[in-house]
Amino acid sequence: MKRFLYVTAMLCFGFFAFSTNSGAIAIKSVKPGEDVFKYIQRVKGSFDQTMYQQLIGASNAFKEGDQTIGVAADNNASRENARKLLANTKIKDITDHPLLNDDLYKFIAKSVDSGQYNKIKNWTMGQMKTFLLTKPEAAIKGVMYGMNSEVVGCIPKLMSNQELIAVNKKIFTPLPGTKIGAKGYLSARIQPNSPTDDPEEIMWQVLSGFSYAVGDLVLGTNPVDGTKESTARIEASLKDVVDAFNLKGTVPWCVLSHVDVQGELFKEKPELVDFMFQSLAGTDAANKTFDVTVEKMVNHAKSRAGQKYGLYYETGQGSDFTNGAAEGVDMVVLESRKYGFARGLKQVLAEVQPQGAYTHFNDVAGFIGPEVFRTKEQLVRCCLEDILMGKLQGLSAGLDICSTLHMSVSLDDLQWCQDQIMPANPCYLMALPTRNDPMLSYLTTSYQDHVRLRNKFGFKVNDAMWAFFKRIQVIDKNGKPTKHFGDPIWVYYQYCKGKGDNRSQQVIMAEGKKKFDAIHNTWLKTGNKVPLASGYGKNIWDLNPPLDKKIRELYADAKKAIWAEFTPAFIKSVPDSVQLATMSKDRENYIVRPDSGEKLNAQSVATLDKLRDSWQGKAPDVQIVISDGLNANSIMDPEHTLPYINALRKELQAAGMTVDKKNIIITSGRVRAGYMVGDVLFANGDPNKPRAIVHIIGERPGTGQNAFSVYIAAPKAKVWTEKKVDHNIVKVVCGISKQATKPVDAAKQTVKLIKEMTAI
Repeated sequence: MKRFLYVTAMLCFGFFAFSTNSGAIAIKSVKPGEDVFKYIQRVKGSFDQTMYQQLIGASNAFKEGDQTIGVAADNNASRENARKLLANTKIKDITDHPLLNDDLYKFIAKSVDSGQYNKIKNWTMGQMKTFLLTKPEAAIKGVMYGMNSEVVGCIPKLMSNQELIAVNKKIFTPLPGTKIGAKGYLSARIQPNSPTDDPEEIMWQVLSGFSYAVGDLVLGTNPVDGTKESTARIEASLKDVVDAFNLKGTVPWCVLSHVDVQGELFKEKPELVDFMFQSLAGTDAANKTFDVTVEKMVNHAKSRAGQKYGLYYETGQGSDFTNGAAEGVDMVVLESRKYGFARGLKQVLAEVQPQGAYTHFNDVAGFIGPEVFRTKEQLVRCCLEDILMGKLQGLSAGLDICSTLHMSVSLDDLQWCQDQIMPANPCYLMALPTRNDPMLSYLTTSYQDHVRLRNKFGFKVNDAMWAFFKRIQVIDKNGKPTKHFGDPIWVYYQYCKGKGDNRSQQVIMAEGKKKFDAIHNTWLKTGNKVPLASGYGKNIWDLNPPLDKKIRELYADAKKAIWAEFTPAFIKSVPDSVQLATMSKDRENYIVRPDSGEKLNAQSVATLDKLRDSWQGKAPDVQIVISDGLNANSIMDPEHTLPYINALRKELQAAGMTVDKKNIIITSGRVRAGYMVGDVLFANGDPNKPRAIVHIIGERPGTGQNAFSVYIAAPKAKVWTEKKVDHNIVKVVCGISKQATKPVDAAKQTVKLIKEMTAI
């Protein structure tokens, strides 16, 4: 990481997929009482690790990601046979046979309670399932810490959705001194993302959330620019809101840049960093892609000594295989290992903060895309599995019930998904002004969704924040919405009063309306800035009609943009272009099998060989690459790519760097296709001289801005030769458009980053 971020998850949760292998597992017959290990012995003659991983994976409910890894059952009969084998398998035998024995597994093993383990080690998994379904919470908590993460990851495989809900309804681990994560409570992380990291836009989204009595868990912004300087600006903006309302110690704030950046800032300005965040993966190899190790995270946990707010994590099924690091293990078990990582770090936090420090996670189920799973039913299944695995490992387990715009899960489908999942009572959900994130361009939970779910399921908000919502008069003394409910301008008035502003209510609210309109009306008219929720429709949980209409228009436009392809006219407009293509057969194949867009076809490799040979051993410092990504329209906009390239070439020349005159255009290209270009062009060059690929690629549509990103890889030629370039050493300039970060400014940022990366 350590780069300009689209969002930590955008790279780290595998927006761009990698396939290790594909296929399905056939399990034709199972003998009575046979377990996983006896089956392997019968079929193979001795223990076989690969078959072990396949059998465990084959017991999962079907998802496309497991099929890509090569561990999915070929049909329901095989799946049921795998479940029979698993149900007959003892906890001890699974514990003694790690599915993946890496440093993370060893760390997780240390968090297991040996006394509890001895109680259950001779139970079969089927016995554990029955125990969980029939025993109360106290009894479950008396054994659940005796299971390591791989054992926990096997439990959902044996349960139906209703069984998952039944167990989830019994297990709760509230955050210290709060009702967050308690039975009957549903909290919210306000996610005030801005395409330009604008503090004003961020603040107004928080005020909008407060107006609906939403936002009791954390104010957490995904930054576009993950540098320390930008992180500090956003931290200060969030801190200002918390301080103005005298909420210090009641609700924390957090900027989701890389944990190292937050750690550096905490050392320099501890007052700015209230809560620290990091994305986690389920294998050492995948965590390396995130620039994370067990040792690093333990040290960050120790740095929270004396702090009320410890560490916050995001995870997601599929993040490991999409980063080429599943190591043959299925998505459910790998997800459980992430929670085991968090459980171990929670124990480290307890050592340095005996009173208990906040630690929780949210699973971003559905964020990656159709390569992991494709339907709303699978989204529900994923969420129910993940809540249970988190709860069984003693964590406050939250969700981002979400969908990318290239999945077949619509705005309206999300409401259905929420209603299926809520009986399981997760700790919290995301909360945005609408269901469409204005920066990340994915679908998630709106403020009004929280209002609806509270009304339908009787969920409460953490008591301390509910008292605050009464104090600012959006909720009355009887717990009912007031006339100020859904009025962020009123909340702005309260914000100003909290800062000691003595102007009249009329003057402050007139100012607030002007500020609100400057953001929201601009977004309505141009797509610039961000949407702000205010008011409501027929019900208090309905978006107001103009806002709802605009969001649906953006959704429809995004669906069109995803299927757009480069036109002949655009390709002709790019000077000195060299055309390449990936392994994708067509646009549909590209969308549902992202791995096909990461590898160049044989003809394209031959074309690159010729280009490299034409250099006659004198490779340029920089090669420009252009790909369509998920939004060819953003690349083809006449005010986007060509102005960026022209400005980039001037900036590179001024910096004394050479750039090849050819512009490489990749059809159906994803980020890793750019790395492959570098692997071919810079192979066998001067091993100690850095060479850079500047990869221009279309972002997810849906914000109305048609933005694009630039991925910069600039290692020494030796790294290119060894094909070791991946997301962990890449920096990103993102959110580039005529409405957000201007192409000319992005070109300057690009060259600045290249100079830093190459030390020129």
